[in-house]
Amino acid sequence: MGERAEEFLSSFNRIEKWFREQLNNPTNMGFSEMVRRLARKNESQVLMFQDDLLQMAQLRNAIVHERISADFVIAEPNEWAVKRIEEIEESLIRPEKVLPRFSKKVTGFDVNISIKEILAIVARKQYSQFPIYEHGIFRGLITVRGLGIWLAVESSKGDIHLEGRTASELLVSNYKESNYQFVSKETTVYQVERMFVTQIKLEAILITKDGNPNGSLLGIIRPRDLYNNLEKE
Repeated sequence: MGERAEEFLSSFNRIEKWFREQLNNPTNMGFSEMVRRLARKNESQVLMFQDDLLQMAQLRNAIVHERISADFVIAEPNEWAVKRIEEIEESLIRPEKVLPRFSKKVTGFDVNISIKEILAIVARKQYSQFPIYEHGIFRGLITVRGLGIWLAVESSKGDIHLEGRTASELLVSNYKESNYQFVSKETTVYQVERMFVTQIKLEAILITKDGNPNGSLLGIIRPRDLYNNLEKE
């Protein structure tokens, strides 16, 4: 058997073992059926690779069951097939986590910060997200988008008066539906991508050690962060 065939089978077997573990070690289920079952799970990456995996299963069968002798197989995987199955293995068994990729310093703000100060920070530092806390308890996320909507609504009533108005008013009037989610540092990038796809109101995902909203912020992810990171890869 050639070196590429051995590399291919080693990776294939590790994927198959992982599939069985995910399905609680079924006794009479073939590889292709495991692929289809796992692909139906909402948070599974298997769906992304389903077609390739089913083709890989056919190639594996040709290598294992249709060999002419111990040292000669009819089907020898090419370089692309070996590289592809190793990429799939890496994505499934060792998926990328949100950290360290999206690690960054995130500043929290007190619920009593004035709206004038928020606007000044936007102008000066170009911040677009403001996590809001009250005595260490997370209360909500103000974004530039939400701030713009609030200003538009206020201007429709006449002149805007900002004196004495604070972030708490923005949260009450503009964020009846959650525009954020918290995740733990163990969350995968794929899970985050799915959250943005399935939750249309979601503007940012905040990262803490265990997903506790009141924990220390370790990073923040916006839709454009995912896009920008893909552009760099």
